[in-house]
Amino acid sequence: QLQLVESGGGSVQPGGSLRLSCEASGKSLEHYSVAWYRQVPGNEREAVICIERDDDYTQSTDSVEGRFTISRDNAKMTVSLQMSDLKPEDTAVYFCVAEGTGPCAAAFLDFRWSRWGDHWGQGTQVTVSS
Repeated sequence: QLQLVESGGGSVQPGGSLRLSCEASGKSLEHYSVAWYRQVPGNEREAVICIERDDDYTQSTDSVEGRFTISRDNAKMTVSLQMSDLKPEDTAVYFCVAEGTGPCAAAFLDFRWSRWGDHWGQGTQVTVSS
């Protein structure tokens, strides 16, 4: 059974950077598309960036384009999220999510009916504040 554990969250000032890591155990992430979702209390969770399982093609939302990058290291069974030029609106709990069949494009659909993601980590808090 695949299990995911996020790390690297914390507090940072606007304009700062953070790197989140998602470590897999039980199975390799090589055959999964992996997305980072975020959720603010009272709001639905949303995908912000995703890496495809077959070709490592990445997609992201306009809100993080050019600031967030995602990468994977199959040997280390990790997926990383590098976040730079952080803004207060990036404050959220960030989740690492693995999907075995669906494409990344589906991750960006309304989660209330897409239900993308077979496996979820427990989440890590990111707070951007001065």
